[in-house]
Amino acid sequence: MDFLQPAIDGFGLVIQPQNLLFCLIGVLVGMFIGVLPGLGPVATISILLPITYTIDPVPAVIMLAGIFYGAQYGGTITSVLLKLPGETTSVITVLDGYQMARQGRAGSALGIAAIGSFIGGTVAILGLTFLAPLVAGVALNFGPPEYAVLALLGILLVSTLGTGSIVKCLIMASIGLFIATVGLDPLTAEGRFTGGLQELGDGIDFVPIAMGLFGLGEILYNLEQRAQGSAAMMKFSNAYITVKDWTESRMAITRGTLLGFVVGILPGGGAALSSMLSYAVEKKVAKDPKRFGRGAIEGVAGPETANNAAATSSFIPLLTLGIPANATMAVIYGALLIQGITPGPQLISEHPDVFWGVINSMWIGNIILLVLSVPFIGLFVRLLRVRGTILAPITVTITMLGVYTVNNSFFDMFLVIVFGIIGYILKKTGFEPGPMVLAFVLGSMLEVAARQSLLLFDGNVGGFVTRPISGGLLLMIVVTVAMLPVIKKLRDRRVAINEAVESGHPENAPELISEKGKK
Repeated sequence: MDFLQPAIDGFGLVIQPQNLLFCLIGVLVGMFIGVLPGLGPVATISILLPITYTIDPVPAVIMLAGIFYGAQYGGTITSVLLKLPGETTSVITVLDGYQMARQGRAGSALGIAAIGSFIGGTVAILGLTFLAPLVAGVALNFGPPEYAVLALLGILLVSTLGTGSIVKCLIMASIGLFIATVGLDPLTAEGRFTGGLQELGDGIDFVPIAMGLFGLGEILYNLEQRAQGSAAMMKFSNAYITVKDWTESRMAITRGTLLGFVVGILPGGGAALSSMLSYAVEKKVAKDPKRFGRGAIEGVAGPETANNAAATSSFIPLLTLGIPANATMAVIYGALLIQGITPGPQLISEHPDVFWGVINSMWIGNIILLVLSVPFIGLFVRLLRVRGTILAPITVTITMLGVYTVNNSFFDMFLVIVFGIIGYILKKTGFEPGPMVLAFVLGSMLEVAARQSLLLFDGNVGGFVTRPISGGLLLMIVVTVAMLPVIKKLRDRRVAINEAVESGHPENAPELISEKGKK
């Protein structure tokens, strides 16, 4: 039990007033952001990056983590009551959650979502507590070859498992890898792709990229989308569940917890994919699959449990391997780098306060999420009445002032504008910026590790195969490529559901899925 002592000691750190306050702030902000369609945790955390620069590492990362898992439940509220998924992870919840609301069961839908989210998140935290130190211990044996292949695997999984077309994701990843090469060569110190600009000598900083693509780009895109209007809000008295609701949902919650935890660990998996897979599993094992899309409570319980479990378990590759599993983790990765902390196997020994502080804060955060989720529902829904033309200028001002304060650089403000325009164009043309940012984050690791490995192997690429760990990771790459047909089928299902929800007729999702399956 000695290995649990640091985890137990970490609770003493979390219950300090400052850390409790930032945990509460993070969960509340996350829930508010989850309610607002379009402005998700990635954009919010990107905008808040400069603020973390002025805060101690532990409360800063605790707050960002709270925003992430708090947003998962916030998106559920509008999915059920307004047929508007505030978060991509809640798109699948619209199918049965809104139908339950139409049947006068909105309280049951929101109640089971809150309980499922709490159970999924709590069990995932327990798994994180035990599994993360083991993964970090194994990762201590990693050398340049292992990190090179791991970074390549992460980029490939992000491109294949993420949202959008596989080809478009690979294009975005390639652009991200190119941007990572701008600046001085890490081994020879020669300038590359700087265009003669002295400001690019140290490369492009992560903060303006994230704040531009996810912050300013999302704001520009959402201003255009907000003009489409919204559905009428369903009424509800209180969020409670009956014994029958629990009996019908308990196995869905169990399966959602396990599935979400496993999928969340995979780079490119994350909460959105886990909720989609959970819904597919529940429909597959159901005695009457025709109930789904018409108000099946399992269609709410499973996905909502899975997305919270995945949101928690996605911290495992970030904290132990230094590999962000999704775009949100990439931004939190950047926040740690701003603090002078590099995520990876050494994090537990070098910064145990950050490691255990973040993990243990999730216990507190999940309790706060459960307690506050119901009383604040009415307030959250009223947020949708605030016009985007009021919120957008305020957010843009905060974004531009924030990026300037990091390096006191007007050039960084210019980069935010450039990447903001790029982010808007990408969203309009169906390209997801997530793979680009993740490839940028992993690009530096990939280049340095690959070149060091080739020096170690005297230029013989066969050395990657002969080492057990790197060889095993290469096998996973081969398996991933072989699974592309299955991955494409999952993508088609996800696109069909998104199209049905965006059209205002989620009940048409099964027909759209069938049509895409025939193509």
